[in-house]
Amino acid sequence: MTKTIIFCDGASKGNPGPGGWGAVIVYPEHSRGGGEKVKEIGGGKKHTTNNAMELTAALEGLRATSSFKVLVYTDSSYLINGITKWIYLWEKNGWKTRDKKEVANSLLWEALVIEARKKQIEWKHVSGHSGVWGNERADEIASAFAEGAQPKLFSGNLKNYGADPLKIVVDKVKKEKRDKKRSRKNGPIYSYVSLVNGVLKIHKTWGECEKRVKGKSNARFKRVGSAEEEKEIADEFLNTAR
Repeated sequence: MTKTIIFCDGASKGNPGPGGWGAVIVYPEHSRGGGEKVKEIGGGKKHTTNNAMELTAALEGLRATSSFKVLVYTDSSYLINGITKWIYLWEKNGWKTRDKKEVANSLLWEALVIEARKKQIEWKHVSGHSGVWGNERADEIASAFAEGAQPKLFSGNLKNYGADPLKIVVDKVKKEKRDKKRSRKNGPIYSYVSLVNGVLKIHKTWGECEKRVKGKSNARFKRVGSAEEEKEIADEFLNTAR
């Protein structure tokens, strides 16, 4: 293993509400020997959002390693899309969206960009709650801090860790259960999110949403299955507003 590997995740109970972040960092074997090392880190905040905690987890994970080559695993599409696509326009616009509104979590994004540019980073998306050990453990740490607990964090040799986070294996049964639970098509509809001319609105019925977006070429809309998803889609629409 030649890269430092980071699994990061964030959580918020209420979104916004009490939040936490967690990261599992696997350091490569040092030239002096001793094998790979593992370090778990995490923290919490009394009032925050899931997206803010996702960014914090990645930021603190990167800050915790001096390695130049890093591989980051995350289950956050918000983080992946932001750091690989959206930041270029945001920076060009002075951390404003296309409709000149301040980018959500702009201070965290700026700090993450500064830290990321010190390293050679490969960003990889991994399915959440699908049995990937590093991601599952990062989620456990984040959730514990969000609930006000103080989880015991490991720091030591990989051989003493009790699991091998380097084996990226998806548990198909867990993934199927997760996909079924999250399926908007077969599951209940929580709300509809629409964006027209840079203005975001939340609708409880399709009729309300359809009336607003029908016939408008610049309209964006999506139905969502939970409050958490509603917030994520709203952030995505606002941050990429044309």
